Amino acid sequence: MGATLMLTSCGEYNKVLKSNDYNYKYEYAKRSFEEKRYTQAYTILEDLVTVFKGTDKAEESLYLLGLSYYENKDYANSGSYFKNYYQHYPKGQYAELARFYTGYGYYIDSPDPQLDQSETVKAIEELQAFLDFFPKSDKVSIAQNCIFELQDKLVLKELENAQLYYNLGNYMGNNYESAVITAKNAIKEYPYTKYKEQLEMLVLKSRYREAVESVEEKKEERMRTVIDEYYAFINDYPDSNDRKEADNIFKVANKFINGK
Repeated sequence: MGATLMLTSCGEYNKVLKSNDYNYKYEYAKRSFEEKRYTQAYTILEDLVTVFKGTDKAEESLYLLGLSYYENKDYANSGSYFKNYYQHYPKGQYAELARFYTGYGYYIDSPDPQLDQSETVKAIEELQAFLDFFPKSDKVSIAQNCIFELQDKLVLKELENAQLYYNLGNYMGNNYESAVITAKNAIKEYPYTKYKEQLEMLVLKSRYREAVESVEEKKEERMRTVIDEYYAFINDYPDSNDRKEADNIFKVANKFINGK
């Protein structure tokens, strides 16, 4: 029975592909979408959106094309068609959903932190645009949470970069300074990140190692900087799990300054 239905369906699909009856093809595409045969739906719709330009079916067919790709988990293509939709129909019936699905699809496709994050940036931009255009949407909280998660992914990449600089130490230059700059820039750009404490602790550790490994004429000034960073850290995180390490760093720096 199932095989017979499949053959019948394939037979009709082939018939539809050859047909010049665009309304018939469109109804079949919509039925295919409803029956979750998304590849059939978008294959037919790709031809129809050009045919339907300027007609009363143009808007719906373009949105349905994007949605077919989206439901098929092809977020790159769905994003392209959704963007095409909301650019042509900024106040259209499906503009809110098109903007949301564009950003959310890129969010799903966002790669691991160690990889190139251009897709993550794209997802943030699209989701932020959605919030700007539809601040009262029932999907606002979802979009906001996605943005926070994506931003943390960008911060984690910067944290890993800063840690790499720290690990390199003075190899072929002062990498501790690079670690500090990378960490502080991440904090400045994303002040509410969940990695802020780790970034600040890395700044303290980098300043400390930089001071310890400095030439004598630079040590005092750099140890004073270590003390400043220590107070900044414990002021923000008095109960940090790294408090003991931070206190030990302070003791060394303080002894160096006050022992002179």
